[in-house]
Parts: sequence; C-alpha cells; structure tokens
Amino acid sequence: MDIRGLGYTIVETTDLAKWQEYGTQVLGLMEHEASDDNTLYLKMDERNFRIAVVKSDRDGYGVSGWEVAGPEAFAQAVSELEAADVETVVGSEEEAAARMVQALVKFNDPDGNRHEIYWGPVQDFKQFISPVGVTKFVTTDLGLGHTVLPTPSFETSREFYTDVLGFGMSDLMKVRFTDDPAEPEKRLHFLHVNNGRHHSLAIFECPIPSGCVHMMLEVEEMDDVGRAMDRMEAHGVQLSATLGKHTNDEMVSFYMKTPGGFDMEYGCGGLVVDWDRHTTFESSSVSLWGHDFSAGRQ
Repeated sequence: MDIRGLGYTIVETTDLAKWQEYGTQVLGLMEHEASDDNTLYLKMDERNFRIAVVKSDRDGYGVSGWEVAGPEAFAQAVSELEAADVETVVGSEEEAAARMVQALVKFNDPDGNRHEIYWGPVQDFKQFISPVGVTKFVTTDLGLGHTVLPTPSFETSREFYTDVLGFGMSDLMKVRFTDDPAEPEKRLHFLHVNNGRHHSLAIFECPIPSGCVHMMLEVEEMDDVGRAMDRMEAHGVQLSATLGKHTNDEMVSFYMKTPGGFDMEYGCGGLVVDWDRHTTFESSSVSLWGHDFSAGRQ
C-alpha cells in the first residue's frame, strides 16, 4: 500500500470555542472560511485544512487521515484492506465533502483507533497567514506531522500497520514513566510511510483515554517554537514536557496539553531520512537533552 503521508486529523470536542482559541492563538493555525457551528477547519499550509475539529459529545482524538496518490492507489488500498479481512466502510458523498476530498474509506486498527484513507484533497491554494505570525509549518511532501496512538494489543497492531498498511519501521524504544525499575517497560515503535519524515505514526503499548498520546506539528524556525512556548504560558495552557531534543528524529520541541486531553508536540529541525540508507535502531534514551515529562505531572 502506497501511503504518501498523514494528510489530516479529526479531533472531537464538546467546546469548539476552546479549540478555536487554542488552534489559532496558541498553535498559530489559520481558521478556514468553511468553518461553521459544527466544524472548525484549521489550516497550516496551502491545503484547506490539516486539522478539523468537530462538535461531539466527547473530547478527544478522532481520526487519522492517510493520503494516497490518486484513484488507482485508492482502489488498490481498498482492495488490500478487503483482502486482509479488514472491515471497511466507503465514505458517503457528504462525508467526502466534509473532508474536502474526492473519496475516502473508513476502518479501524485492531485496538479500535479510527483511520481513513483518501485521495484528491480539495485545495483553494490561498496563502497561509498565521494569526500570530508563525513563519511556516513544515508539511508539503512530509504530511502534516505525526501522531502517536495507543495500541495495548501491541504485536497485533504493529503487524496490521506493517503487513496490511505497508508502514516501514523507523526505530524502536522502550520507556518507563518513573525511575522505578519495577515499573514494566512499555514499547514504542516509530513507523514511516512513503516520504522522508522520520515517523508519521508511532504506536504505544498502553491505553490512553483520549485516544492519542500526542500529535506533532513542525515549524521551520526555532524562534517560532520559543514564541509558541510564550503563547502557551500567556493562554494558561499546561506544559507537558520541557524543551528538548529527541534522539531518533532530532526534533527540538516541547509538549503541551490540548483541549482534547492529549498532548501536542511543537518543534523544529526534524530529521528527513533517506530510507535506502537508514538502519533501524532501538533508542535507550528518549532525548539527547531536555524533555522533562515530570513537568506535566506537577
């Protein structure tokens, strides 16, 4: 299956106004004119949207939208899902219109995480202008960023992503949340699709009530990361992890809470990988420096 990138994510909320403030004034995303009382479309490049926040009876992560090149690749993806006995639902015309795509198919992974594969995003090519002056988000061929999903059925879900969806293994990690050696290690695997971003998806061996561990948005300039930290503090958003640099994708970033209960990683300088030369390794350390996650528990 030839997935080109994480094209969009869908977030569910009981309060669109909270996400409107957070998305535009903290993250620095641009609200698209198609937004209405039920859906907030957040724009970060020439695409009409990259994050859609939909009104719901819950607060949390909703859907990961994966992009393929065109109708032939879409038909092939549907065929491969069906051949693997994955229950699929082809999106209606109304659902495709709401996602601003030509067609989509919906399905779940073995742990119930919701996904969509689509082709043909509708684009008005209007210039992205951040309401708070963010210079530029790193997207284009790399997709919108990455998402980290909870997969307690770890082996089954990993095989689903690699064997059915065609994700490649980037790197591996085992983590503990405390210094207690008696705490069981939890596996965290980083997966890539057909682009140079180090990982578009990571899967985590732990249940998460919000449906997502974190999402990541990447900007071009370090100053934009610092200014986002200032906006986080000014808007009373909770810090989840201090500024740091990751060992595997070399991202310099910090983490903060979202109104959806999951975290948002905001960083710059992510590694672009030549997969023909890459060798997979297991990191025994999350970061070269910083990223103190105890900040989020204080």
